[in-house]
Amino acid sequence: MKFQFSEKKVSLPANVHAYAEKKVTKLDRFFKEDAEARVAFSLEKDRNKVELTVHAANTFFRASEATSDMFASIDAAVSTIERQIRKNKTRLARRLRQDAFTRTAEVTSFTPEIEEESNFNIVRTKKFPIKPMTREEAILQMNLLEHGFFAFKDEENEEAFAVVYKRNDGGYGLIENEE
Repeated sequence: MKFQFSEKKVSLPANVHAYAEKKVTKLDRFFKEDAEARVAFSLEKDRNKVELTVHAANTFFRASEATSDMFASIDAAVSTIERQIRKNKTRLARRLRQDAFTRTAEVTSFTPEIEEESNFNIVRTKKFPIKPMTREEAILQMNLLEHGFFAFKDEENEEAFAVVYKRNDGGYGLIENEE
């Protein structure tokens, strides 16, 4: 597993990084291929916060935990990701088997092109590959990332651009192009 550490508003000794690496490496048993882990440490309102993102098998797992102790925050973030994996074990296993026999998706970046006006101020831009997947896989990925929406190429609609989102009533919605 490859590691990337970042610190925000805090300077930590090397033993904290070593502890995090040791704990996160335990997640390696769930992944067949090389995984990447990003661990972000920060201090917010006298609470030690750890944001852990693991990318493996075209799937992202994210957990964010804040406690009074940095080591406890690391432990809590790792257990949250383990819980996510166990909760979605059958769906993830099926997805991994499907990915083993399909072609690799082309990498496409999505950056909205908006003319800058004085009223609109873009403060952050993200680029990410939009991969072909089923609607169920998109909802699973959205839930694993703990986001409110997820953009993807819909395999069920000739790989057209689509967005799934969480509705206030607890269900899910799908936005697709009208043609």
